Amino acid sequence: MNINTKEYMDMLVETYETPDFIKDDPIQFSHRYNDKKDIEIAGFLAAIFAYGKREVFIKKLNILFEKMNNQPYEFIKTFNIDKNDLDDFDYRFSVGIDIKQIVLILQSLYNSGESLESLFEYGWKNTEKVSGMLQTAVDYFYARVTLPVTKGFYHLLPNPAKKSACKRLNMFLRWMIRDGKVDLGIWNFMSKSELLIPLDVHVAKISRELNLLARNQNDYNAVIELTKKLREFDYDDPVKYDFAMFGYGVNN
Repeated sequence: MNINTKEYMDMLVETYETPDFIKDDPIQFSHRYNDKKDIEIAGFLAAIFAYGKREVFIKKLNILFEKMNNQPYEFIKTFNIDKNDLDDFDYRFSVGIDIKQIVLILQSLYNSGESLESLFEYGWKNTEKVSGMLQTAVDYFYARVTLPVTKGFYHLLPNPAKKSACKRLNMFLRWMIRDGKVDLGIWNFMSKSELLIPLDVHVAKISRELNLLARNQNDYNAVIELTKKLREFDYDDPVKYDFAMFGYGVNN
């Protein structure tokens, strides 16, 4: 372990893991709510749309939440497919019918007495692997497609079986599992020590610059390699270094 690198990373975490981080990050949408159902639904929707330019997708998410009357659980619960609330919503690859399908599947999940928490918990307890948990959740959505969705639906929920880094779902898990000044920590069925680093092209580039990642592909194996390295810095809380990666990017 490079002690200087660890000290530098810890300094970046200390600097950037603060409440001030929330206002410009997609986690802001979960922080708007107090009810657990609202928090996890808001977080899930914010996470799956969190790609591209941050200012653009946050603007789009604000539009989406306005369409939901800023009451995500109530909107999900009472959603009627014949209404055109979401018909004109789009973001990059995804269009209205894709988000309608996600809302309908969430409606079915919550109306059955289950929740996003119970879905992910089921996946975790049956596989004891983050990849297995994510596969369980994604398969749940894939198996319930009833509308003629576009490829945008599948882009929002990438298939872990294809060895995707699953950055956005791992970020959502960080928000829900990890406690702290930014993350919410409202789920407790697994330890934050088991979380995987949310890996995108920026985190991968920074990790290579810091000699934390040798693998060239930005895939699931890279996620495992980088998380293993970060556990050398903090075994109990490796994904706290997501804040360090952000800070390094800002500083450089």
